[in-house]
Amino acid sequence: MTNPDRKSNRLINEKSPYLLQHAYNPVDWYPWCDEAFTKAKTEDKPIFLSIGYSTCHWCHVMEHESFEDPEVAEILNKHFISIKVDREERPDIDHIYMEVCQALNGHGGWPLTIIMTPDQKPFFAGTYFPKNDRMGIQGLMSILNAVVKAWETKRDDLLDSSRQIIEYIAGRKRECRGEISKDVADTAFSYFKQNFDPVYGGFGTAPKFPTPHNLMFLLRYWKSSGKKEALNMVEKTLDSMYRGGIYDHIGFGFCRYSTDNKWLVPHFEKMLYDNALLAIAYLEAWQATKKDKYRFIARDILTYVLRTMTSPEGGFFCAEDADSEGIEGKFYVWSPDEIEKVLGEEDGKKFCQYYDITEKGNFEGKSIPNLIYSSLPYESIDEIKPVREKLFLYRENRVHPHKDDKILTSWNGLMIAAMAMAGRITEDDAFTEASKKAVEFIFNKLVRSDGRLLARYRDGESNYLAYAEDYAFLTFGLIELYETTYDTDYLKKALKLSDDLLKLFWDEKDGGLYVYGSDSEQLIMRPKEIYDGATPSANSVTALNFMRLSRLTGRHDLEDKANEIIKAFSDEIEGYPIAYAYALMALLFGRAEGQEIVITAESLNEAKPFITILNNDFRPFTTSLLLSSGGRELKEIAPFTDNYTTVNGHAAAYVCENFSCKAPVTDIKEFSSLLK
Repeated sequence: MTNPDRKSNRLINEKSPYLLQHAYNPVDWYPWCDEAFTKAKTEDKPIFLSIGYSTCHWCHVMEHESFEDPEVAEILNKHFISIKVDREERPDIDHIYMEVCQALNGHGGWPLTIIMTPDQKPFFAGTYFPKNDRMGIQGLMSILNAVVKAWETKRDDLLDSSRQIIEYIAGRKRECRGEISKDVADTAFSYFKQNFDPVYGGFGTAPKFPTPHNLMFLLRYWKSSGKKEALNMVEKTLDSMYRGGIYDHIGFGFCRYSTDNKWLVPHFEKMLYDNALLAIAYLEAWQATKKDKYRFIARDILTYVLRTMTSPEGGFFCAEDADSEGIEGKFYVWSPDEIEKVLGEEDGKKFCQYYDITEKGNFEGKSIPNLIYSSLPYESIDEIKPVREKLFLYRENRVHPHKDDKILTSWNGLMIAAMAMAGRITEDDAFTEASKKAVEFIFNKLVRSDGRLLARYRDGESNYLAYAEDYAFLTFGLIELYETTYDTDYLKKALKLSDDLLKLFWDEKDGGLYVYGSDSEQLIMRPKEIYDGATPSANSVTALNFMRLSRLTGRHDLEDKANEIIKAFSDEIEGYPIAYAYALMALLFGRAEGQEIVITAESLNEAKPFITILNNDFRPFTTSLLLSSGGRELKEIAPFTDNYTTVNGHAAAYVCENFSCKAPVTDIKEFSSLLK
C-alpha cells in the first residue's frame, strides 16, 4: 500500500488504483511499456510479470508478504525486470498469460505470476506464492532463485519451454465452421440439472459464483421449451443468493462469490459487472413470474450502485474491496452487542433473530447478516426496514473498503443495460436517467475525436484502445436503452459501434472477434474467446447484439455475422455447452419464432399503453421499434419502416413473426392477444 515516507517507483505516475497501490514498494516496478522490454533485452534479464486488480484480497496478501519485503525486492531488482499490470485495464495481456497459467497448472486466478523472456514469451506461470516455502507450497524466493540459476546455466531449456507453451496455446484453438446441433440447448440444460444444488440453489459445490448469465439462459430455455424445471432452478438460486450473506442486507448489492455452498460467507469484494448482470437476472425473473420480490431486489441492487458506485459525472466505478483496515469483511460483520447498542434492546434482539446475528457468530467470531434459515416470507422485510436504515447509517461511520474508481467502458455497458431495463420495467425514470447519463459520459470522455472507443477513464485521463468486450457490452447497453426510450440516436450509436467492431476485430479467415483490435499493440498472440466466464464473452454478447440489431433495422448482414460467430466456435460450444450460456442465448434467439413489433404513434406518451404491455412480460425473443412524428431518423437506419403509419390518426401496433406480418391493431386488448 502507498506510504509517503518511502521512495516511490515508476508506478507513481500511473492512474490505475492497482498500480498506485504498489507505487511505494521497494520493487523497481515498471508498468507494461517499451522501456521495460528494452531494458530487459539490453541487460539480458528475464521479466517478472505480476497481474492483479485493486480489490483482489490475495493480491494484497502477496504484496504485503513479498513485494513490500526488502529481501524479495533485492533479488527482483538485481536479476529481473519487474512489470505490474492491472488486469482490468489490460484484459488483452491478462487473457494471454492466464491461458498460459491454466495450460501449465490446470487452473488460474489472481494475483497472476508470470516469468518470461524479454520478448514476452513465458516459461513459468502461477498465482499466489508466499515469500518462503510453506506447507508444501513453493515460496517466491525459492522460485526466483531457481529461475536466476536456470537463466544462467540452462537458458536453452527455458527458451525451449516457452516455445512449446506458445505453440501449444496457439495450436489448440482450432475453430470449426460447422453447423451447431439442434439439441445443444437441451444438452446444456441437462448439464445444469446434473450440477444443480436443490437445497441451496446454484450449481456445483463451494466456492459458488452467481454467474447470472447462466440464469438468463435458463429463463430463455424455459420460455422456448416450456420446461418449468428450468424456471424453478432460476427461482431457487435467486432466492437462495438473496437470503445468503453474499448479499449485503444492510447496504445492498452482491459480493463476488460465496466460499461455501450455502451462499453464507462471501469473498466480500463487490464488482460492478456482477451487480449489473444480477440486476438484469432479477428483473427478468420478475417479468417471468410477477413475484414482486425480484423487482424490489433489483431496485435495491441498483440503489446501491447509484449511491456508492456512481461518479458525479455519471460513469460507474469498478469495485469495492473485500478488506477494510486490512481485515477481510470487517466492514460488513456484526455482534449482538453492537446491534443492540444501535437499536436498543427490543429492536436489537428482533433484528438479531431475523438476520441470524449470534454471540458465536458465523464468520471469525462475528456475524454476517443472512436469512438462510429464516422461514419468514420476503414481504416481512417491510417490518425491519426502519431499523435496518439505522444500522446502515451507523455502518457508514466505519472505515469503508477501498473503492476502485476506474470507469471501464465494458462494465459500464453492462450497468447501462441494467439501468435501462430497470427504468422500463419498474417505470422509475431515475434508472433511465442514470443509464442516459452514463452513455453521455462515455461518448464525451471515452471516444476519441476520430471515433475510436477507449477502454478506461480515471482522474481526468482516458486511455487504452477499447477491446472487443468494450464494444460488445456498450452496444448491449445502447440496445436496451433504445428499447426503453425509443430515442433513435441510441440505435444509431449501436450500429456505428457494431460496424467499427467488425472493422477492427473480425477474423476474416476463421470468423469471430479477436480480443484486441488490429490497431492495438500486437502481443505474442491474438486470441479469440467464446467462453462465458465471470462476464460473458465479447463474441457471445456480439452474436446476440447482431441478431437483435438485424431484427430492429433490417440489417441482415449482421445476423449473418452472428451466425458466423456461433459456427466459428461450434466445436467448443458442442463440447461443453454449459460453459457457453450466453452464446446459447444468441442461438435460442436466432432459432425462436420471435416477434418484431413496430408501434406507430404521434408521441412516446401516446404509445405508452402498448409499451407497458410489452414490458410487463418476459419476451426475450421480441424486438420493438417506435415510429413517431414522421420518424425520419429511424427510417434512415431501418428503411423497412417507411411503410408504417398510424391508423386513422390513432396509435397502432404492427406485429410480425415467422416472416409474416399481421394487420395493424389499435386496440390494446387485441394487441395483447396477438402477443400471446
